[in-house]
Amino acid sequence: MKFSQVMEELKAFGSPSTRKTYARHGIVGSIFGVKHGDLHKLVRKIEIDHPLALELWHSGNFDARILATMIMDPAQLKMKDLAELHKDVDGHALSSALSNVAQRTPVAEKMMRKWMARKSELYTNTAWMMLAGIAREFPDLLKKSDYADFLKTMEEYIHQSPNRTRHAMNSALISIGTYINEKSALRSAKRIGVVEVDHGDTSCKTKPAGAYIQKAAAHHRAKLAKLAKV
Repeated sequence: MKFSQVMEELKAFGSPSTRKTYARHGIVGSIFGVKHGDLHKLVRKIEIDHPLALELWHSGNFDARILATMIMDPAQLKMKDLAELHKDVDGHALSSALSNVAQRTPVAEKMMRKWMARKSELYTNTAWMMLAGIAREFPDLLKKSDYADFLKTMEEYIHQSPNRTRHAMNSALISIGTYINEKSALRSAKRIGVVEVDHGDTSCKTKPAGAYIQKAAAHHRAKLAKLAKV
């Protein structure tokens, strides 16, 4: 598909009600208001198209940028490319969407650690969401000792971190507990306690890590056991 065609379809998928929902999540600027289900319809039509993805990203439109992160080729992204893309990130929704691409790149660990060291909430949100994704999808990318170190970092800094970074850290804690080390993550969750996150004028809530880890880890074990029997 060509850039103009994709933009036309995005516009057609947009709706006032979805724009209002996104606005409550702090999303501003150029936006059609496209639901994620409709974005996935376009992804199935386009598949991976890196040049098109970059055109969509540079359009400045929120929906186009989210779609861009879904059709980018992670293998083509170097640290300088990710750095340039992140300069355009203006909210936690786009930050989290970019994390889904960044965690699949050959430079994922280096980029994640670099962004974790930044003071900006948007960068640290992206970095910790990357860790959550890596633990879930590419667990062998990091050593067990790395995950243990990240748990210690969460225990020490989560409550004094910026708002969305706390949410991302909590997500990483849950992923580590679900896919890497349930016992260690549960101990960390107990020491951390309740994580307070301001989700603005939305119904979103931050999941209680301890209870969620137990439920998710049990589900994951059952899934692995079922696959082993196939």
